[in-house]
Amino acid sequence: MPRQLGELEDAVMTRVWQWNRPVTVREVLEDLQQERSIAYTTVMTVMDNLHQKGWVRREVDGRAYRYTAVSTRAAYAAALMNEAWSQSDNPAAALVAFFGMMSPEQREALRDAVRMAGQPMESAPDTESAPPPGPDETGDGPGR
Repeated sequence: MPRQLGELEDAVMTRVWQWNRPVTVREVLEDLQQERSIAYTTVMTVMDNLHQKGWVRREVDGRAYRYTAVSTRAAYAAALMNEAWSQSDNPAAALVAFFGMMSPEQREALRDAVRMAGQPMESAPDTESAPPPGPDETGDGPGR
């Protein structure tokens, strides 16, 4: 499971993901400098760290490297959500709380995602409906 990216790591990876092509330190630096003062060596160190952590792969291009994302931002977000959910002592309650934080558009995206994944679901949870039922009262629920 990937650790959450730091603020500067996320700023760099955002560009790598958005551009969806091999990028150089100089390209990322120039884009970052539009919103903050930052040194070339700082960006180079962050991109090297991201390479060491397995977030990007790099290939030599002349005297520089070109960096490419190893996975998508969606995969990163999904891994973070899965990690947070799996660490909960009450996963169902965590999901209900999470669904309660979602906008109507996000709940619709959830419904679409469930349909695309091929999982039957009467309707995605929303804040107006009752929470999911508790454990089977007989103790003979699925997997027992």
